[in-house]
Amino acid sequence: MKTAKTIAVAIPKGGVGKTTTAVNLAASLAVFEKRTLLIDTDSFGACSLSLGYTKEKTKGGLYEVFNFVYAMNQVIHRTELAFLDFIPTNVRTDVQEERLARLAENRTMLRNTLRSVLPHYDYIIIDTPPVLRGMTTNALTCADSILIPIKPGHFSLEALDKLFKFMEWVHEAANRNLVVEGILQTMYEPKTKVTEITDRELQLRFRKHQLRTIIPKNTSITEASFYGRPSVLFNAQSKGSLAYLALAEELIQRHQAQQQVPAEIPMEVQEKTA
Repeated sequence: MKTAKTIAVAIPKGGVGKTTTAVNLAASLAVFEKRTLLIDTDSFGACSLSLGYTKEKTKGGLYEVFNFVYAMNQVIHRTELAFLDFIPTNVRTDVQEERLARLAENRTMLRNTLRSVLPHYDYIIIDTPPVLRGMTTNALTCADSILIPIKPGHFSLEALDKLFKFMEWVHEAANRNLVVEGILQTMYEPKTKVTEITDRELQLRFRKHQLRTIIPKNTSITEASFYGRPSVLFNAQSKGSLAYLALAEELIQRHQAQQQVPAEIPMEVQEKTA
């Protein structure tokens, strides 16, 4: 039975465009008429806000699923895009946040609850918190691959190192099939010293994992989140929207090519250099 390609968007660093990437990649895949499910595992709930889902409009989420109040299919929310569905975390209080953190210590919770919806989608995109334990570990345990957004800068490169070391543990202890989908540069500003240094470091150490697509710094993407809409529905012709559509197309083409050739042994995550 065909099941969804599950991609976790993760890096232990805030402010690099992780949620922005999860939301806009999911929306772009939907534009290409790929049945897509976006799952928010961050208790802050930024994905909900980016899609216009306030607390009043949310009917349940991962919190209820993990507490066996609802099944996964009961907390699926529809969006403005016909091919895009969404599951929020739906954490409303500090007490609920603490309980979700305790439940997430079981790293297979998300994988177990996700099985029922896998056959109904082409892609499942999982947004994660900017920490490696808890829900991020759950996401990496059930994902086929990890997409790593990185903003040019020293701290982002340090976070990238930390993530690759953590992935070695995940690969050995929780998910031997996990591979790197790619490193995605976000908020990219060409011809700056920080960008030049970041480009050089990525080429030296992570060249084999870099994606062709680069997401430019673009105010339209930021404005779209204020209006609770993916960028492609806010301004489809903006540089940011076109870049995320290009990212979706790059991933779709890659996955189609992979399906046409015999499966290879999963890439060892510690092989960082070309």
